[in-house]
Amino acid sequence: MARVGDPTAAGNLIATAAMGAHADVKSNELRTTAAHPWRLLPLLMAMTAIGPLTLNILVPAMPGLAVTLQTDVAAVQLTLSLFLVGIAVSQLLLGSLSDRYGRRPVVLFGLALTAISSVGAIIVSTVGGLILARTIQALGASAGLVIGRAIVRDLYDRERAAAMIGWVMTVMVVAPMLSPMIGGLLDTIFDWRAIFIFIACVSFAVLVWAILKLPETRPDHITGGGIVQMASDMRSLLVSRSFNGFMLCAALGTAPFFTFLGGAPHVVVSIMGRSSAEYGFWFVSSALGYMLGNLAAAQLSPRFGVHAMIFAGIVISIVGAAITTVLSLAIPDGGPAIVFLPQFLISFGNGVLLPNAIAGAVSVRLQSAGAASGITGFTQMGLGAIAAQASSHVLIDAASPLPMALMMLAFCIVVLLAYIGLLRHGDGAA
Repeated sequence: MARVGDPTAAGNLIATAAMGAHADVKSNELRTTAAHPWRLLPLLMAMTAIGPLTLNILVPAMPGLAVTLQTDVAAVQLTLSLFLVGIAVSQLLLGSLSDRYGRRPVVLFGLALTAISSVGAIIVSTVGGLILARTIQALGASAGLVIGRAIVRDLYDRERAAAMIGWVMTVMVVAPMLSPMIGGLLDTIFDWRAIFIFIACVSFAVLVWAILKLPETRPDHITGGGIVQMASDMRSLLVSRSFNGFMLCAALGTAPFFTFLGGAPHVVVSIMGRSSAEYGFWFVSSALGYMLGNLAAAQLSPRFGVHAMIFAGIVISIVGAAITTVLSLAIPDGGPAIVFLPQFLISFGNGVLLPNAIAGAVSVRLQSAGAASGITGFTQMGLGAIAAQASSHVLIDAASPLPMALMMLAFCIVVLLAYIGLLRHGDGAA
C-alpha cells in the first residue's frame, strides 16, 4: 500500500494517471476516426496508390533507358521484375513489423524510404544503380498497400472493413491507368529522371500528410514480440482453416485477371491483328468492371457479410469465364469484344470478391492483422505473376483466345472449390 509522503508511490500514481490519460486520448481519437471514416479514407487511398503508381510509371520510359544507360533491354527489364519481387517479399516483412512496432511508424518508414530511394534513382548513372534504387523503392512502396488494410481492420468490424477496403482499393485501378500516361509525358517532355522526381515529391507529400493526420490504430493489447513471436504468428495463421480459405480466395480469385493481363495483349495484337492502341481502349472496360465491383462491395458488404459477397464474386467470375470460353469456341474471329465484354463480368466479380476475402483474412487473428495482410498480399502477387507468365506461354502457338479462356475458367472453378472446402461452413456463410 502506498504511504503518505512516499515519493516513489506518488511517482507511480502520476505515471499510471498519465498512461490512463494517454490511453483515453488515443481511444477518443480512434472512436472519432471510426465514426467519421471519410476523414481517414483519402489518406489511406493515397498511401495505397504509392505502390501501383511507382510500379507502372516507369514502364513507358523503359525502352529509352536501354539507350540512355547504354545497356540491353533485359537489364532494364530488371527494374520492373525485381520491383515486383521486392514489393511481394516486403509485404511479408512490413505486415509483421506493424504488428510488432505499430502501424504508424512502419508506414512513415515506408513512405520515407520510397522518397529517399527515388532521389537515389535520380543521381545514379548506371543500370545497376537504377535496379538497386528500384528494388529499395519497392520495399517502401508496399507499406501503404499492406498496412492500409490492417489499419482498416483495426478500426472496423469485419463486414464494415470489407466495405472500407472496397473504397480504398479503387485506387488499384485508377493508379495503373493514369501512371503510364504521367510517366510517358514526363519522359517525353523532360527525361526519365523527371519520373523519379515526381515519385519523390508525391511520396514526400503523402509522408507529411501521414505525419500530420495518421493515428496509431494498432490496439493497445497487441504488443507483438521478437522474431520468434513473429514467426509464431505466421505459423498460427498458416495452420488456420479460415485464414487459408480467405487467403486462397483472394489469391486464386485474382488469378483469372492476371491470366488475362498476361495473355490479352498477345490475343488482341498477335492473334487478332489489332493495334496496341485498340487494346488499350478495350482494357478500360476491364478496369471499369473492377472499379464497379469495388463500389458494390463497399455498399453491400455490411448488409450481406463477407461470405455471401465472396460467393457472389466467384459466381459472377465463373459466368464471365464461361461466356469467354463459349465465344472463343463459337466465334474465334469475333474480335476483341469476345474477350473484353465477358472480362467486364470477371473483373466485376473480382472487385466484389477481393475486398471481402482480404477483410476476412485480416480478421481471423486480430493480433496478427498486419502479418495476415502481408501473407495474403504476397500470395496474391506471387500467384498472379505465375498466372500471367503461364498465360503468355499457352498462347504462343494458339490461333484463338481459347487456351486463355480455359485457363481463366479453371482458376474460377478452383477458387469455388477452395471456398466450398474451407469457408462454406464458416460463421455467417452464404
